[in-house]
Amino acid sequence: MTHRRAVGLMVLVALLWSIAGVVTRHLDTAHAFEVTFWRSAFNALALLVVLGCMRGSLLWRGLLRGGWAVWISGLCWGVMYTAFMLALTLTSVANVLITMAISPLLTALFSRFFLGHRLPMRTWLAIVVAGIGIAWMFAAQGEAGASLLGSLIAGAVPLAGAVNLTVLQRVGKDAVLAEDMLPAVLIGAVLSALATLPVAWPMQASDHDMGLLALLGVVQLAIPCLLMVRLTRELPAPEVSLLALLEVVFGVTWAWVGVGETPASSVLLGGGLVLAALVVNELLVLRRVS
Repeated sequence: MTHRRAVGLMVLVALLWSIAGVVTRHLDTAHAFEVTFWRSAFNALALLVVLGCMRGSLLWRGLLRGGWAVWISGLCWGVMYTAFMLALTLTSVANVLITMAISPLLTALFSRFFLGHRLPMRTWLAIVVAGIGIAWMFAAQGEAGASLLGSLIAGAVPLAGAVNLTVLQRVGKDAVLAEDMLPAVLIGAVLSALATLPVAWPMQASDHDMGLLALLGVVQLAIPCLLMVRLTRELPAPEVSLLALLEVVFGVTWAWVGVGETPASSVLLGGGLVLAALVVNELLVLRRVS
């Protein structure tokens, strides 16, 4: 795969991820846990079909014999699937996406402590600036009397994402192990569906909602997540992190244009600090790598 094609596919991944907020806002009757359950269930069904066609019976053997990395990654995917949709039902799309944008910095910290990677001073400065931006947003929400629960739940997404990317980096240099990480996406979908099924009752989703939830499970989740795992073998982690930030730009724009969800000024200012810190840090890394 050429570098240009890998970059183009990663942009597509960010674009597909970004439709979650605007699609969720068009649901009629489905409630929070039901939305999460159906999205994960459709995701699992799509992954069973795709991975089954790719690997046949080897898929089941790989799941049964999967090593620690596959199952840790699967658990991380499950946390991300669940926390993301619950957060969207509790707070604005912009709040969720901006909170998720700290994932590259958390990944850098985890890489330092768990993989032994040294962090340059620019990354430490970016962490401080991003932390100020997140604190600014949370403080403004508290002063406005808004619930912080959605933003706190959204915080589980970058945390799990950082663990997941650290694991992927750990096995990424081994072509066999890296390929075996694809079933982790399926494990995460199944775990998320099973965890939310008991609290998803009574089911209230209309036919209209089921169509949108199927769209989320297949197009917004299954396809881009499989692509992202594959692309970690083609692109360096800093480049993946930078391109993934496009989800924030795309997602906030979709919500703004599609459902008129205008971001609060505190979100724009605090989020601007977060994104500026991330982009400057990642561009400096890429400049050094190139």
